[in-house]
Amino acid sequence: MEKTFYMLLYRAFHAQRNYLRPYIGDLGLEIGQPKILAYLAKRGACCQKDLADYFQIDSAAVSRMLVALEKNGFITKKTDEESRRSNSIELTDKGYAAQQKWRLRCRETEKIMLRGFSENDKTCFAEYLARVYQNFREEKKDET
Repeated sequence: MEKTFYMLLYRAFHAQRNYLRPYIGDLGLEIGQPKILAYLAKRGACCQKDLADYFQIDSAAVSRMLVALEKNGFITKKTDEESRRSNSIELTDKGYAAQQKWRLRCRETEKIMLRGFSENDKTCFAEYLARVYQNFREEKKDET
């Protein structure tokens, strides 16, 4: 196996995605939607811009996900009383239940992914991934 960090990260990401992807459909969700449900479950109601900013994706992509999630009964959108131009997005009971099932599946995935890692290894690995992410964020800021 190639030992470049790029290829190792890609292969790990690809393996994780392939492990989780079938379960997304079992829940009635589409690619990208579980993260929206997870955000709403953890932080509560928010607006579309909050989601786009947090996940660093364009508002149009978020909008498409929200339309499908609302159509399938996972979320509701209500006009924000303070700012009539934006909607407040909230989980429904169905959305919360799907998110809880997704969270359990992700925990199972982490157990497989981190099998044989010590607690120190896990802590270091999490810190390394956070630093990688931060490096990319800083690089992007420097480009603008």
